[in-house]
Amino acid sequence: MATLFDGLTIGDIKLKNRIIFAPMTRSRANDEGVQPDFVAEYYEQRVSGGLSITEATNVSPMAKGYVRTPGVYTPQQIESWKKVTERVHTKDGKIFMQLFHTGRIALPDFLPGNTSPVAPSAVKAAGENYTDDGMKEFVEPRELSVDEIAVIVQDFATAAKNAIEAGFDGVEIHGANGYLIQQFLSTNVNKRTDGYGGSIENRSKFLFEILDAVTEAIGSERTGLRLSPGGEFNDIKEDDAEELYKYVIAKLNDYGLAYLHIGTFDQNRDWHPVLSPLYSGVYFAGVGFDKDRAEKVLADGGADAIVFGKLFLANPDLPERFRQNAPLNTPDESTFYTPGEKGYTDYPFLEMAKAV
Repeated sequence: MATLFDGLTIGDIKLKNRIIFAPMTRSRANDEGVQPDFVAEYYEQRVSGGLSITEATNVSPMAKGYVRTPGVYTPQQIESWKKVTERVHTKDGKIFMQLFHTGRIALPDFLPGNTSPVAPSAVKAAGENYTDDGMKEFVEPRELSVDEIAVIVQDFATAAKNAIEAGFDGVEIHGANGYLIQQFLSTNVNKRTDGYGGSIENRSKFLFEILDAVTEAIGSERTGLRLSPGGEFNDIKEDDAEELYKYVIAKLNDYGLAYLHIGTFDQNRDWHPVLSPLYSGVYFAGVGFDKDRAEKVLADGGADAIVFGKLFLANPDLPERFRQNAPLNTPDESTFYTPGEKGYTDYPFLEMAKAV
């Protein structure tokens, strides 16, 4: 019977516990995607978890979909990330970089030459995106050519190698939350009639091409994958979600990945009991967990580790607070995406809170 405080091995990396710091966009980078020095402190503060997964990081200039998000495709970006990994490793922490491409969720405001965002098909997302000038409607994207798809696949592989150069222990491919990989998986965005559209096998092709390229570049034991089955975030629909993800997981079982991270905002279904038994590797369960639910899922064998987002954001010493059943800080949502250190590196540790 596993507990939150048992060790766990992913690939060839030993984690000290099963409490995982979730990838969360925090928008602290500059306009060139370079992280400021205080980002290293933010991740260092949370090294008591078994593994930290960074905020989603752009694999190319065309991948950027939000203000102040970091990249890993220029020398300056790579150097800024080295400060993070050095601080984390000095404290005996483990850290993976999450890699993504936002696809149609980007706005021309964020892209080179104010160009149109790209997607599997020219299908505009409903809703708006945040800019520093206010909320703006999503725009109609441009359909990717087959040649362009191949370039993006290579962008992921290059970004993975850059992450390893920057000192990361591995990478997590972001195939969730309505971004480009899930756009290909979807039934409402992917309207292609070529080898990347139509059947589940074809809609999954982009994902597996990326997995093949990344695992060849850095090794499957240093590669994780995040998926969000059934989630409708960023106007995604998967009409055949159960069949789709059963197919995907059956194929993933042959990859020997470091882990599979399932975290979905589907309000209508708990996907963990459906998918966890199908996966033969290390399974991370995320979204909406508190300590009690996490302990039950681990004890029942429903996951190998639990991913915590807002709780870990607001409580840099979350494992110790769990151990002591101590009170938890409340996240300040007004600072989730604002620049600077407020609401970022200033959440009090337990000892500080007790001293007040």
